[in-house]
This record gives sequence, C-alpha cells and structure tokens, in this order.
Amino acid sequence: MWIGWVEFDLLLGDVHSLKGKRSVVRPLLAEVRRRFDVSVAEVDHQDLHRRAGVGVGLVGADRAHLVSVLDAVEQFVAYRPEIDLLAARRRLISAED
Repeated sequence: MWIGWVEFDLLLGDVHSLKGKRSVVRPLLAEVRRRFDVSVAEVDHQDLHRRAGVGVGLVGADRAHLVSVLDAVEQFVAYRPEIDLLAARRRLISAED
C-alpha cells in the first residue's frame, strides 16, 4: 500500500476578502475532487484572504499510479489563471516504511 500527498501554497489573484477567497478556493477543491477522485481540503492560511494552503491525498496499491495522479493534480493547479502556485511539497510513503 502506498500513501501520497501534496501540499500547495497558493497566492490568489484579485481577491479582497475572505468571501472572495471562498469563491476561488471552493470551486478549485470541487474540481480537483471531481477530476482526480482524491481527498482535498484547504489546510492552511484560512485567516488570510490572498493565500491558501491546499492538501491533496490518496492511497493506492501502485506507486507509479500515485505519482501520475499527483503530477496531474499539480499541473492542473499550476495552470489555473486565477492563482499562482508558490510551492508544492510532495510525499510518498509505503506501508513498509
């Protein structure tokens, strides 16, 4: 069994309030969840209106599959026009670790 996750540090574009932040982050989370069938949540910077920390995780039997899915999620998030990807931290572990 393999467990993989990636954490994104995001800078949001033209956002001036926490309400505006929700209007950007919620659709992003829903689309990532729908497209890639992964667990996703806002995990950091909840009190800042122009920053967001988003975590994505999944479990699978094959390391290559996890790497492929996490690559696709990272590419999807990186190319969103309304956000700037500041950093992405990834981790993969196996049940034997």
